[in-house]
Amino acid sequence: MKNTLILLFLFGTVHLAVAQTKNFLDIPYLETSARVDTLVTPDKIYLSITITEKDSKGRKSVEEQENKMAQAFRGLGIDLDKQLFIKDLSSNFKKYFLRQKDVLKSKRFSLLVYSGKQAGDALAALERLKIANTYLEKTEYSKMDALELELKSKAVKKAKKKAEALVAPLNQKVGSALHILDNSIPSYPRTSVRQKVTVYAETLANKSPEPLDLDFEQIKVETSVNVKFALSN
Repeated sequence: MKNTLILLFLFGTVHLAVAQTKNFLDIPYLETSARVDTLVTPDKIYLSITITEKDSKGRKSVEEQENKMAQAFRGLGIDLDKQLFIKDLSSNFKKYFLRQKDVLKSKRFSLLVYSGKQAGDALAALERLKIANTYLEKTEYSKMDALELELKSKAVKKAKKKAEALVAPLNQKVGSALHILDNSIPSYPRTSVRQKVTVYAETLANKSPEPLDLDFEQIKVETSVNVKFALSN
Protein backbone atom coordinates (compact mmCIF):
# COMPACT_ATOMS: atom_id res chain seq x y z
CA MET A 1 0.00 0.00 0.00
CA LYS A 2 2.84 2.37 0.88
CA ASN A 3 4.64 1.67 -2.43
CA THR A 4 1.40 2.30 -4.31
CA LEU A 5 0.98 5.71 -2.66
CA ILE A 6 4.57 6.65 -3.57
CA LEU A 7 4.02 5.68 -7.20
CA LEU A 8 0.78 7.67 -7.32
CA PHE A 9 2.55 10.70 -5.85
CA LEU A 10 5.39 10.47 -8.38
CA PHE A 11 2.94 10.03 -11.27
CA GLY A 12 0.96 13.05 -10.07
CA THR A 13 4.10 15.19 -9.83
CA VAL A 14 5.27 14.25 -13.32
CA HIS A 15 1.77 14.81 -14.74
CA LEU A 16 1.65 18.29 -13.12
CA ALA A 17 5.06 19.23 -14.51
CA VAL A 18 4.09 18.10 -18.01
CA ALA A 19 0.81 20.00 -17.77
CA GLN A 20 2.56 23.19 -16.67
CA THR A 21 5.07 22.89 -19.52
CA LYS A 22 2.27 22.27 -22.01
CA ASN A 23 0.31 25.25 -20.68
CA PHE A 24 3.39 27.48 -20.98
CA LEU A 25 4.00 26.35 -24.57
CA ASP A 26 0.34 26.87 -25.44
CA ILE A 27 0.63 30.57 -24.53
CA PRO A 28 1.71 32.72 -27.48
CA TYR A 29 4.90 34.49 -26.49
CA LEU A 30 7.80 36.43 -27.92
CA GLU A 31 11.38 36.27 -26.65
CA THR A 32 13.59 39.33 -26.98
CA SER A 33 16.99 40.34 -25.65
CA ALA A 34 18.51 43.71 -24.86
CA ARG A 35 21.89 45.07 -23.83
CA VAL A 36 22.76 48.45 -22.32
CA ASP A 37 26.09 49.86 -21.18
CA THR A 38 27.69 53.03 -19.88
CA LEU A 39 31.06 54.45 -18.88
CA VAL A 40 31.84 55.74 -15.40
CA THR A 41 34.86 57.55 -14.02
CA PRO A 42 36.49 55.67 -11.11
CA ASP A 43 36.19 57.48 -7.78
CA LYS A 44 38.29 55.04 -5.74
CA ILE A 45 41.91 54.87 -6.87
CA TYR A 46 44.41 52.64 -5.06
CA LEU A 47 48.13 53.38 -5.25
CA SER A 48 50.73 50.86 -4.09
CA ILE A 49 53.69 52.44 -2.27
CA THR A 50 56.81 50.56 -1.17
CA ILE A 51 59.29 52.14 1.26
CA THR A 52 62.71 50.49 1.39
CA GLU A 53 65.57 50.90 3.82
CA LYS A 54 68.54 51.42 1.51
CA ASP A 55 71.79 49.59 2.17
CA SER A 56 74.09 52.60 2.14
CA LYS A 57 75.95 54.91 4.48
CA GLY A 58 73.64 57.33 6.23
CA ARG A 59 70.60 55.43 5.02
CA LYS A 60 67.13 56.47 6.07
CA SER A 61 65.13 53.95 8.04
CA VAL A 62 61.71 52.76 6.94
CA GLU A 63 60.20 54.43 9.99
CA GLU A 64 61.76 57.79 9.19
CA GLN A 65 60.53 57.70 5.59
CA GLU A 66 57.12 56.50 6.75
CA ASN A 67 56.72 59.43 9.13
CA LYS A 68 57.69 61.95 6.48
CA MET A 69 55.25 60.38 4.05
CA ALA A 70 52.46 60.52 6.63
CA GLN A 71 53.21 64.18 7.34
CA ALA A 72 53.09 65.00 3.62
CA PHE A 73 49.78 63.16 3.18
CA ARG A 74 48.21 64.97 6.13
CA GLY A 75 49.20 68.24 4.49
CA LEU A 76 47.19 67.17 1.43
CA GLY A 77 44.09 66.53 3.56
CA ILE A 78 44.38 62.75 3.35
CA ASP A 79 42.77 60.87 6.25
CA LEU A 80 45.44 58.33 7.15
CA ASP A 81 43.06 56.18 9.21
CA LYS A 82 40.68 55.73 6.29
CA GLN A 83 42.93 56.04 3.25
CA LEU A 84 46.32 54.50 4.08
CA PHE A 85 46.67 50.76 4.71
CA ILE A 86 49.70 48.57 5.43
CA LYS A 87 49.98 45.68 2.96
CA ASP A 88 53.06 43.87 4.26
CA LEU A 89 56.36 44.27 6.09
CA SER A 90 59.49 42.32 5.26
CA SER A 91 63.16 42.21 6.21
CA ASN A 92 66.18 40.63 4.54
CA PHE A 93 69.38 39.47 6.21
CA LYS A 94 72.58 39.86 4.20
CA LYS A 95 76.15 38.91 5.12
CA TYR A 96 79.02 41.27 4.55
CA PHE A 97 82.75 40.59 4.54
CA LEU A 98 84.43 41.49 7.89
CA ARG A 99 81.27 42.94 9.41
CA GLN A 100 78.10 41.79 11.09
CA LYS A 101 74.74 41.09 9.50
CA ASP A 102 72.71 44.06 8.44
CA VAL A 103 68.93 44.17 8.39
CA LEU A 104 67.23 45.73 5.34
CA LYS A 105 63.53 46.37 5.75
CA SER A 106 60.75 47.28 3.35
CA LYS A 107 57.15 48.20 3.96
CA ARG A 108 54.31 48.28 1.44
CA PHE A 109 51.24 50.47 1.69
CA SER A 110 48.03 50.94 -0.23
CA LEU A 111 46.80 54.53 -0.53
CA LEU A 112 43.18 55.23 -1.39
CA VAL A 113 42.41 58.52 -3.16
CA TYR A 114 39.19 59.73 -4.70
CA SER A 115 40.26 61.66 -7.80
CA GLY A 116 42.99 61.95 -10.36
CA LYS A 117 43.99 65.31 -8.91
CA GLN A 118 44.45 63.84 -5.42
CA ALA A 119 46.44 60.96 -6.89
CA GLY A 120 48.68 63.44 -8.69
CA ASP A 121 49.25 65.46 -5.52
CA ALA A 122 50.10 62.33 -3.52
CA LEU A 123 52.53 61.00 -6.11
CA ALA A 124 54.23 64.38 -6.50
CA ALA A 125 54.72 64.46 -2.70
CA LEU A 126 56.27 60.98 -2.84
CA GLU A 127 58.55 62.13 -5.64
CA ARG A 128 59.82 64.99 -3.49
CA LEU A 129 60.54 62.48 -0.70
CA LYS A 130 62.39 60.28 -3.22
CA ILE A 131 59.96 57.41 -2.69
CA ALA A 132 59.83 56.23 -6.26
CA ASN A 133 58.53 52.65 -5.98
CA THR A 134 54.89 53.53 -6.61
CA TYR A 135 52.35 52.17 -9.06
CA LEU A 136 48.64 52.21 -9.79
CA GLU A 137 47.10 49.17 -8.11
CA LYS A 138 43.41 49.23 -9.06
CA THR A 139 40.41 51.50 -9.64
CA GLU A 140 36.79 51.15 -8.52
CA TYR A 141 33.46 52.94 -8.76
CA SER A 142 31.79 53.28 -5.35
CA LYS A 143 28.18 53.25 -6.61
CA MET A 144 28.57 50.18 -8.80
CA ASP A 145 25.74 48.15 -7.22
CA ALA A 146 23.16 50.91 -7.72
CA LEU A 147 24.39 51.52 -11.27
CA GLU A 148 24.09 47.85 -12.21
CA LEU A 149 20.49 47.72 -10.92
CA GLU A 150 19.65 50.84 -12.93
CA LEU A 151 21.12 49.30 -16.09
CA LYS A 152 19.17 46.05 -15.56
CA SER A 153 15.94 48.04 -15.34
CA LYS A 154 16.80 49.91 -18.53
CA ALA A 155 17.62 46.63 -20.29
CA VAL A 156 14.21 45.13 -19.43
CA LYS A 157 12.45 48.30 -20.66
CA LYS A 158 14.48 48.16 -23.87
CA ALA A 159 13.53 44.50 -24.35
CA LYS A 160 9.85 45.38 -24.01
CA LYS A 161 10.12 48.19 -26.57
CA LYS A 162 11.76 45.79 -29.00
CA ALA A 163 8.95 43.28 -28.43
CA GLU A 164 6.30 45.94 -29.04
CA ALA A 165 8.00 47.00 -32.26
CA LEU A 166 8.16 43.41 -33.49
CA VAL A 167 4.48 42.60 -32.94
CA ALA A 168 3.07 45.97 -34.05
CA PRO A 169 2.76 44.87 -37.73
CA LEU A 170 0.82 41.79 -36.53
CA ASN A 171 -1.73 43.84 -34.58
CA GLN A 172 -0.78 42.00 -31.41
CA LYS A 173 -0.04 43.33 -27.96
CA VAL A 174 2.76 42.56 -25.55
CA GLY A 175 1.51 41.25 -22.22
CA SER A 176 3.21 40.37 -18.95
CA ALA A 177 6.68 38.87 -18.77
CA LEU A 178 6.66 35.07 -18.55
CA HIS A 179 10.36 34.66 -17.92
CA ILE A 180 13.36 36.97 -17.38
CA LEU A 181 16.95 35.80 -17.63
CA ASP A 182 19.72 38.10 -16.42
CA ASN A 183 22.87 37.43 -18.46
CA SER A 184 24.94 40.17 -16.84
CA ILE A 185 28.44 39.59 -15.57
CA PRO A 186 29.18 41.40 -12.27
CA SER A 187 31.67 44.24 -12.55
CA TYR A 188 34.87 43.84 -10.57
CA PRO A 189 37.56 46.35 -9.59
CA ARG A 190 39.82 47.15 -12.51
CA THR A 191 43.33 45.89 -11.68
CA SER A 192 46.11 47.77 -13.39
CA VAL A 193 49.34 46.50 -14.84
CA ARG A 194 52.10 46.94 -12.29
CA GLN A 195 54.13 49.88 -13.53
CA LYS A 196 55.52 53.08 -12.14
CA VAL A 197 53.28 56.10 -12.55
CA THR A 198 54.99 59.38 -13.40
CA VAL A 199 52.68 62.26 -12.56
CA TYR A 200 54.72 65.43 -12.61
CA ALA A 201 55.71 67.89 -15.30
CA GLU A 202 59.20 69.29 -15.74
CA THR A 203 59.27 72.93 -14.70
CA LEU A 204 61.82 75.70 -14.61
CA ALA A 205 64.89 75.29 -12.42
CA ASN A 206 64.48 75.73 -8.65
CA LYS A 207 60.75 75.03 -8.85
CA SER A 208 58.90 72.04 -7.48
CA PRO A 209 57.26 69.53 -9.83
CA GLU A 210 53.66 70.37 -10.62
CA PRO A 211 51.18 67.48 -10.20
CA LEU A 212 49.01 66.72 -13.19
CA ASP A 213 45.23 66.53 -13.04
CA LEU A 214 45.05 62.92 -14.21
CA ASP A 215 42.07 61.36 -15.96
CA PHE A 216 42.01 57.64 -15.27
CA GLU A 217 40.55 55.24 -17.80
CA GLN A 218 36.79 55.00 -17.47
CA ILE A 219 35.15 51.75 -16.42
CA LYS A 220 32.67 50.17 -18.85
CA VAL A 221 29.60 48.67 -17.18
CA GLU A 222 27.13 46.63 -19.20
CA THR A 223 24.15 44.38 -18.65
CA SER A 224 22.03 42.12 -20.85
CA VAL A 225 18.71 40.32 -20.38
CA ASN A 226 16.46 37.84 -22.20
CA VAL A 227 12.74 38.27 -21.64
CA LYS A 228 9.75 36.17 -22.78
CA PHE A 229 6.57 38.25 -23.11
CA ALA A 230 3.08 36.85 -23.43
CA LEU A 231 1.21 37.96 -26.59
CA SER A 232 -2.44 38.76 -27.08
CA ASN A 233 -4.59 39.85 -30.01
